[in-house]
Amino acid sequence: MRICSIALLFLLLFTSCYQRERNCTDFKTGEFEFSHTINGETKTSRFIRNDSIEIDFYENRIDTNSVRWINDCEFIVKKINPTNRSESQAIHMKILTTEKDSYLFEYSVVGDQKNKQKGKARKIGPL
Repeated sequence: MRICSIALLFLLLFTSCYQRERNCTDFKTGEFEFSHTINGETKTSRFIRNDSIEIDFYENRIDTNSVRWINDCEFIVKKINPTNRSESQAIHMKILTTEKDSYLFEYSVVGDQKNKQKGKARKIGPL
């Protein structure tokens, strides 16, 4: 019985130390794709990001956003030339996990803790 208890303790210690990979600095710059579904239809946007600017290509529109990094895994995106009030709201982005060529993230309007959404972006090229 004592051996089982010790084995269980070691198992719990090793599994509690496991963290998902987060190499966020690999995704600060580059060209990316993000797909999402709106009303049952899958839409894809492409964006190019350097350290402080993000250019978004979506449905024959090009938008430029400022990027302000909070830390290696979190940043704030804000449209430079918004056309309406909702576009003027800043978006908080947080990278949750990373893989070789993609990252899982959550996002919401700055200050909105209730309406967070998740997405996955894929890196398709360097800057």
